[in-house]
Amino acid sequence: MDLTQLEMFNAVAQTGSITQAAQKVHRVPSNLTTRIRQLEADLGVALFIRENQRLRLSPAGHSFLRYSQQILALVDEARMVVAGDEPQGLFSLGSLESTAAVRIPTTLARYNQRYPKIQFDLATGPSGTMIDGVLEGNFSAAFVDGPVMHPGLEGVPVYPEEMVIVTAKGHPPISRASDVNGASIYAFRANCSYRRHFESWFQADRATPGRIHEMESYHGMLACVIAGAGLAMIPRSMLESMPGHHQVDTWPLSEKWRWLTTWLVWRRGTMSRQLEAFITLLDEDPQSATSP
Repeated sequence: MDLTQLEMFNAVAQTGSITQAAQKVHRVPSNLTTRIRQLEADLGVALFIRENQRLRLSPAGHSFLRYSQQILALVDEARMVVAGDEPQGLFSLGSLESTAAVRIPTTLARYNQRYPKIQFDLATGPSGTMIDGVLEGNFSAAFVDGPVMHPGLEGVPVYPEEMVIVTAKGHPPISRASDVNGASIYAFRANCSYRRHFESWFQADRATPGRIHEMESYHGMLACVIAGAGLAMIPRSMLESMPGHHQVDTWPLSEKWRWLTTWLVWRRGTMSRQLEAFITLLDEDPQSATSP
């Protein structure tokens, strides 16, 4: 087993394809096929389940992936420490849309200015997608709705978020879910933690939302609410950053449902210099729960 084999294995695990992985690591497909089979022979287990033209990780492959990612991250860190250089390399960050839009732009700008050798990449999506991306090694870290109890993750709470119910202007007062039983709601896809929180708010009061319209953005949600087509649950910080927020009414939730906390999470045991540098800047952010 060598580092080249681990890099090849990670590439195949991420892409599910020998051809795509070969392009990623700049090798010919036949070389990847041979080296992966050598790695499997060395370990004495099948790392992939081969189906037609695709490869997916076997149970043993899933277990091995976490260790191979840790090994490669430690090697990269060791190289930087020995060289005495400032943090560099790829730092891929996942984020909730609201966090990316409202909470972290200033921190990201300072991060790019302070560490110009780091290649920064940002992707947004719901918590479920972000967590999967971290576990699969696609993200170095991600902002998600917490707390996160997954045994393969570590993390810190960063931003408290106040959630509010948003309605068209002139809507009757809302003090509990039963006040809007059967109302249409606007939310992200089912793997969004904010949507689950919204649905749980209804269920806890033995109420049921009407039709759930799945949207791709908060701006789309707000437009539909302004038109009087339904309700939405949106972080207050996000709502107040959007044009049109004065055209809706907002209703606070009871204390049990009012606050959610955004966490920064990463794979357990994979703290890199890039991530340490990012957390240091978060500690300097007065909005952050990590700041003194």
